[in-house]
This record gives sequence, structure tokens and C-alpha cells, in this order.
Amino acid sequence: MATIKSTDETFDTIVKENKIVLTDFWASWCGPCVTLAPILEQLSDELKDKGLVIAKHNIDNEPNTPTKYGVRGIPTMLLFKNGELKATKVGATTKSNIVSWIKKNI
Repeated sequence: MATIKSTDETFDTIVKENKIVLTDFWASWCGPCVTLAPILEQLSDELKDKGLVIAKHNIDNEPNTPTKYGVRGIPTMLLFKNGELKATKVGATTKSNIVSWIKKNI
């Protein structure tokens, strides 16, 4: 399963319907966001058995949700479990750091 696209309209549904959701707030002009994208694609496949869904939310096309959650810099990743915000990570990082962050917070 690849990453899924999140919009302002679908965001709440995605978070509520899936046990664990990592939302990546990004923009096409953001270099670190582009660097992070293939890592999240890999994790989407590797961690799907654990119930993780990775949603990508374009801040330029869908600005309301990032504003609601106080996203100021990108990339910003929000981790939800059972519909509840568990953790926030700002900035690009390594795959192993993301995996550790997910495991620590779920």
C-alpha cells in the first residue's frame, strides 16, 4: 500500500478510520519534503502490517488542516493513534529516526 492523499475534507475521516496514521504536511517546492517522500513510501509498505497508514497533505492545496494543527514549518509529521494526536516531528530526518519516533509514540 502506498501513501494516501489527505485533503482538508478527508483528513478527519482518515485519522478516525485508521488505527495509526502518520500525516506528512508537505509542498512541492520544499526540498526536504521531496527528500522525505521516498522514505515515507518505503515505510508505508514496511509498516502496513502494524496498521500504519501514511497520509500526504499538500499545504498549498489544502491549507486549513495545517493551520488547525499549528503547522509552521515543513515537512511536519503528525502521528495519530485511534484518532488522537500522539506526537509531532518537524524537519526531514532519516528512516531509522522516523521508525524509532513511531515506535516510541505508539
